[in-house]
Amino acid sequence: MTKEEKEISEGNAVNVTEDNTAIIESAEDDSIPKKWYAVHTYSGFEDNVKMALEERIVSSGLEKYFGDIIVPKEDIIEKTAKGGKKKIKRKFFPGYIFIKMNVNTDSWHLLKATPKVTGFVGDQLNPMPVDESEMGKIVAQITEGVKRPKAKIEFSKGDGVKITEGPFSGFNGIINEIKPDKSKLEVLVSIFGRATPVELDFTQVERN
Repeated sequence: MTKEEKEISEGNAVNVTEDNTAIIESAEDDSIPKKWYAVHTYSGFEDNVKMALEERIVSSGLEKYFGDIIVPKEDIIEKTAKGGKKKIKRKFFPGYIFIKMNVNTDSWHLLKATPKVTGFVGDQLNPMPVDESEMGKIVAQITEGVKRPKAKIEFSKGDGVKITEGPFSGFNGIINEIKPDKSKLEVLVSIFGRATPVELDFTQVERN
């Protein structure tokens, strides 16, 4: 179990800053138990729902029933039309947010009445909390995505590509293998008349 997963399982709160950094806070000094729940929203409105919920929770005086609200995102590096690179944030659970809360009549109605919220994932009347180990993995993925941004995947095996960076810059090749977990490609490059496999980052090539 990772540090993030352990801290989640011990009931510690998680806070995600505006730049998508996950921060594990100490356990809440609160007699009201809370668990993590997955909530379905209209796709594309996840951040709006988060902001609306935070405002409604404060205005209704129900803060004691709610903890953190997370829209899981990771940093992605993609190429621009001019050949440069830019960092964007991508939701890896589009259409969902995760809320730490105590489900009761008041908190349930507040959540359900929030615009663009469809409801809890699963049984709407008796929602099942997210498994603690799974929530730990989500937080770890957020943290890892901030530390090591991934390249946007836009390749397929057999694609012809041109190498734009590194010692083989200017060479053409064929994608032989895609390694999305490492953001790398194995490209077959013709060197001295022989097809030679070269491992490259996604950002070091572009499609022909």
